[in-house]
Amino acid sequence: MNSFSWIDWAIIGVYLTGTMVAGLAMRRYVGKVEHFIVAGREMDVYLGIASLAATEFGIITAMYTAELGFKNGFAGATPGILMAVAMAIVGLTGFVITPLRESGALTIPELLDRKFGMRVRWLSGLVIVLGGLLNMGVFLRIGGEFLMIVSGIPLKYLEMTMTVLLLLVLVYTTLGGMLSVLVTDYLQFIIFGIGLVVVSALVTTHVSWTRLVEGVEDRLGNGAFNPLVSPEMGVTYVLWQALNQLAVVLTWQTVIQRVLASRDARVARQIYVKTSFFFVGRFLIPAFWGMAALVALEASRMPDNSLHAMPAFLATLVPTGLIGLVIASMLAAEMSTDASYLLTWSSIIYNDIIAPLRKRPFSERQGLYVNRMIILAIGVFLIFYGLWYQLPGRVWDYLSITGNIYLSSISVLVVASCYWKRANRNGAIAAIVGGALAPVLFLVAGWSQYVAIAGLGSFGLAAGGMIFGSLLKPGKNQQDPVVV
Repeated sequence: MNSFSWIDWAIIGVYLTGTMVAGLAMRRYVGKVEHFIVAGREMDVYLGIASLAATEFGIITAMYTAELGFKNGFAGATPGILMAVAMAIVGLTGFVITPLRESGALTIPELLDRKFGMRVRWLSGLVIVLGGLLNMGVFLRIGGEFLMIVSGIPLKYLEMTMTVLLLLVLVYTTLGGMLSVLVTDYLQFIIFGIGLVVVSALVTTHVSWTRLVEGVEDRLGNGAFNPLVSPEMGVTYVLWQALNQLAVVLTWQTVIQRVLASRDARVARQIYVKTSFFFVGRFLIPAFWGMAALVALEASRMPDNSLHAMPAFLATLVPTGLIGLVIASMLAAEMSTDASYLLTWSSIIYNDIIAPLRKRPFSERQGLYVNRMIILAIGVFLIFYGLWYQLPGRVWDYLSITGNIYLSSISVLVVASCYWKRANRNGAIAAIVGGALAPVLFLVAGWSQYVAIAGLGSFGLAAGGMIFGSLLKPGKNQQDPVVV
């Protein structure tokens, strides 16, 4: 295994210093809760592309996509292809995101409040936070494992590594808000882009394309190229992922937050169209690293945990002097992802769970303080949950099913609120409860082999709840659909 040199530490130090200075410089501009959360709705196309790309690629992303490649070959990139298609279609048509942006809402639950009332807003905020925090709960642990395996730091220092990662993110997130995230996203987008190119070039020189394809086919068979015949995927799994990726494009908070922060609906649509193909590379490049690990690692070096195969391979491949660049690029990706997620879930808790329960609104100063305290509380949760929870199967499956706690129901609610006049509060409540039921039962029981069935069941129960709840017990809405 390669050892760190002073050059590696210098590269990491320069990156961290630059990120903190850029992020903290934004503190002077954060004077309102709206700027803390959505950066004042001033995002242009290119800032939106960089911010979305940086947010949606972290260490967790590299780890789960590499694991998909290690276990499923080229078929492991299927979710990324499906997401790219969904994002391109939504961007070209403006489906949901145009009426959402033109509604002026700060969050999706706020839009639902206008259609279905305060109870639905509060309940939707609750399931969004539940799904989001459970989803993010494993980020720090997996990020820490990657950094330690690549750098050679003993695993006994995992807790310390996770804590340092979190503290770095908390400092510039709580002080700079969304403005610091957007500014540092530019820097982080450039750094992790360089890291992706460097690592991919090294992998290519070590494992030729012919060797890779033949090795993957030899170990995984036809399922490595066709997800429909893959023993760990299949038709049900692909159908679930197709629905899941469409729901992500329409309602995943860190994605939709870019729509809400964009200058107008036209800019939001351009961000989607121009960022869509990024998600193919987001899945395929780390999957390539995972496939290379499957082919190149000797049996004696092959870890028991498939999640650790890619970082173990990189630790043997990347020479001293470049490890620092690799870790700096991954830190860039991780800090951008974590910061954006922290702001996303804190904004939902503040706007849609706490604020509706108060008779008098917070002052600007109180609002900023409450948001920062929420972020700190989320950070504490991430440390303890990440150390305690044991994943039942592949990381990607866990992330997908925890996201389904709200993705299935909220996507149904958003579509209905925009385009269906007969949708009402009763249907909305039934959809939220039904959509969360299957994923929660799956997580409690730990039936990893039934993840696709639970995911499809979540969408079926959410759609059925909305349709039958609205038709069987008509109720009064706040206003008509907001379709444009």
